[in-house]
Amino acid sequence: MLRQIRLAGRVPRIELASQTGMSRATVTTITAEFLNAGLIEEIARPDNTPDTRRGRPRVDLKIRGAAHALVGAKISYRQLSLILLDFEGEELGELEMQLPAETFSPDRLADLFADAVDRLARNAGLTSDDVSGVGLGIAGIVQAAEGVVYWSPSLSERNVALGEVLTRRLGRPVFVDNDANLVALAEQTFGLGQSHSDFIVVTIESGVGMGIVIGGELYRGTRGCGAEFGHTKVHLDGALCRCGQRGCLEAYVADYALLREALTVPGDDPTAPPAARIETLLNAARAGDATARSIVDRAGRMFALGLANLVNIFDPELIILAGEQMQFDHLFADEVIAAIRTSIVQIDKPPPEVVIHKWGNLMWAKGAAAYALDHVTDLALAGLSDNAA
Repeated sequence: MLRQIRLAGRVPRIELASQTGMSRATVTTITAEFLNAGLIEEIARPDNTPDTRRGRPRVDLKIRGAAHALVGAKISYRQLSLILLDFEGEELGELEMQLPAETFSPDRLADLFADAVDRLARNAGLTSDDVSGVGLGIAGIVQAAEGVVYWSPSLSERNVALGEVLTRRLGRPVFVDNDANLVALAEQTFGLGQSHSDFIVVTIESGVGMGIVIGGELYRGTRGCGAEFGHTKVHLDGALCRCGQRGCLEAYVADYALLREALTVPGDDPTAPPAARIETLLNAARAGDATARSIVDRAGRMFALGLANLVNIFDPELIILAGEQMQFDHLFADEVIAAIRTSIVQIDKPPPEVVIHKWGNLMWAKGAAAYALDHVTDLALAGLSDNAA
């Protein structure tokens, strides 16, 4: 019932009874528990019409924002992005900080993370003790239910119980998931996926990720290895991927793949920032440089092939392309979209819509905060009666 109140924004008890199929008496009992626990609050109806049976103004119920504070975070290439939300989902603060390296030991990452959460809370006039839970999105292969990271480019070790490490260091529950999954959750909660029950988010940054929503539920696979789109194979014995295998899609379209190839393009400066180097590569391709054109064309062909395979397997309503690389147009140029359409199963219906959503890192972090919000809600309900939970 708490989720119905959250979705409605504000709702009278009588409508809750209708939505849930519960009796008015049961709704009154359960919402009284929510009120006593401080999870919701009563607010006067906008029209301020009186309740004729009780002679007092009618009230709606809404989530009490001050009940909990949640942090969402995303670890990306040399950057940590955090956002602070209240229990109602309203933003209280944000923080972005540069990281001193690309890869960390679990304990070193925990120290950096704890300091960042503390800074974020203090900037919002709170302390880290006021934070009820933290969600973290990290690139790699993650078993979300247990908070175990089997592999991540951000960690120097494999098979790390990162959720446990961070929870112990922060003294607050930390919930870890693959960052692309949390982008899908953010799209479902706040973005373009709100009106779709089946959609796919493909993220292109320093790696290639994917989040899948089927029937309104996020799909992760049985081992947490599902939706690893970047590590699907597009070329036998092809380019080396950072996962250690060859021929992965990521090894042709991700930042590091383009930068590796950019070394062969005239004018490339290996000391320049990655975004500047990619822009140099794309400008060279547009100017007619044969080597640059070959690199960009190959990335587009591989990407189109991968997306066409997704359509043929899942037949989603919508595909959302998101991530840092969406600031460039080479992966969603007209010829790439056309190549997708020619490679999918043809029927007398239009293909899935492909849209671009240029999310920044803080929006990824907001998806992580939504993930923490779900878990903190479950923990809050677990402390109430069976009816309320």
